[in-house]
This record gives sequence, structure tokens and C-alpha cells, in this order.
Amino acid sequence: MVLADLDDFAEMLGDPGAMRFYPAPFTRVQVREWIEWHLSNYDQHDYGQWALELKDTGETVGDCGLTWQRVSYSESRELGIAWQVRRDLWNRGLATEAALAVRGFARTSLRHPRLIATIERDNLSSQSVAHKIGMEFERSDVLDGETRLIFSTNLMVPLG
Repeated sequence: MVLADLDDFAEMLGDPGAMRFYPAPFTRVQVREWIEWHLSNYDQHDYGQWALELKDTGETVGDCGLTWQRVSYSESRELGIAWQVRRDLWNRGLATEAALAVRGFARTSLRHPRLIATIERDNLSSQSVAHKIGMEFERSDVLDGETRLIFSTNLMVPLG
């Protein structure tokens, strides 16, 4: 992900339909800050959210990657995976393909033992992706007054 992706991400994150599980679509300024935050994660952790590009065109159509997530009101954070795909490309397996690759990175490159996903209760599509990459519903969680679901997977279990 780079600042040159701003236009593509502004289109995706500014789409009210695609952002229905967020408090509001992002403004262009918020998208720039969001990209800069991800770039700071690269500097701090050597990984973060990566831009998803279509193989045929190189067009940026989403993101998928790892960030450290707050769970409940704990000061500690857990390694979380997240994904987004431009709405006109939903239901084509792009999020699942990307999430499987990111899960593999967390397992083999980082050797991290556990991975979580925080997903809104009504976001059935993201819950489906979580299941497809081997995550199971763990529990409901409340953070900043908002209820969301925690999905998790143990990365130390051999893949079957």
C-alpha cells in the first residue's frame, strides 16, 4: 500500500454500500490518514495491510493484511487479519484468496501462534471468509460501546 493508491482506496472506502458496517464512509482526508497509519505499521512491524491488485490489470481493488487489534478493554493487543474488496468484485473469492495468503504469512514468516478477526455481527460475508480460512467464532466482544464478533484460529495446528 502506498499513497499513490489514494484514489482507488478513496473510491472503495467512500462507497456507502461497501462501508455499511463502519460508522460512515471515509472522506478523502480519512483515507489518506488510513493509508499513512498502515505505512506506519510497516515501519513499526515490517507488515500491515497490503493493497490487493488484479493480476490482469494491476488495478488496486482492496486490501488485506495484519494489524494489532484491541480486544475488549485490554491494554494488550492481538494479531488480527482484515480484508476489504471493492464492492463490484464481491463474491469472486478475492478476499478469501488474499486472506489465505496472509494467514500463511502469519504462520510461516511470523510464526505467530494465533490470529483473530473482529467482525460486525451482521457482516455475514466477512464471517464466511473467516470460516473459509479456518477461523471459528470465539466470542462476542465489546469495545468502545460497540459489539463485534471475534473469530480466531490457532496457527500452530498443522493444516489439514
